[in-house]
Amino acid sequence: MSTSESHLAMYNFGLHVAPEVQGFVRREPLNFAAAEKASGFVGRSGYRGEPGPRSWGVMAFPRFLKGSGFDSGPSSLSLWEDIESLMAFSYAGVHAEALKNARNWNTKNDWPPLVLWWVEAGRRPDWERAAKKLEWLHDHGPGPQAFTFKQPYGRDGKPLEIDRARVKALMQANVAGQSELLEQLKDIPV
Repeated sequence: MSTSESHLAMYNFGLHVAPEVQGFVRREPLNFAAAEKASGFVGRSGYRGEPGPRSWGVMAFPRFLKGSGFDSGPSSLSLWEDIESLMAFSYAGVHAEALKNARNWNTKNDWPPLVLWWVEAGRRPDWERAAKKLEWLHDHGPGPQAFTFKQPYGRDGKPLEIDRARVKALMQANVAGQSELLEQLKDIPV
């Protein structure tokens, strides 16, 4: 597929150490705002019953939620133009600050924290499909249908070499547009 024919889907799922983790909750709107400003961002699912974008289907969680004592877990579902755009957003700026503090908010799990896969441009994956992709990745390991940053696959189904120079350039551009959001982080306790 060419670039215009597909987008990279990303789903992440975890469990918090407590029912409500304020450091995470207060940063979430800043992370969403940073994503929307990031180069290569296509869109994200909202959550039914909450302000923001429409939910991409009925909320569903992977089987890892069972037995946890929780009825939901922090998760997100988004679309990106390519893997470099998603990496640039994930590992710099507002989101990188959240990742740095994640150990304070999330349990250590034996499943992958996220799954990536390609979808036809113009289509949106739903929550149920995303949860199944994460389960598949856990059960079978990375492949063209479900993969990670460490073992990525391209639109053609072949192993992908990430353009690290492009990631770095996108990181710099993204962070430059996040100065207001980064300033707000200074007042939010972990």
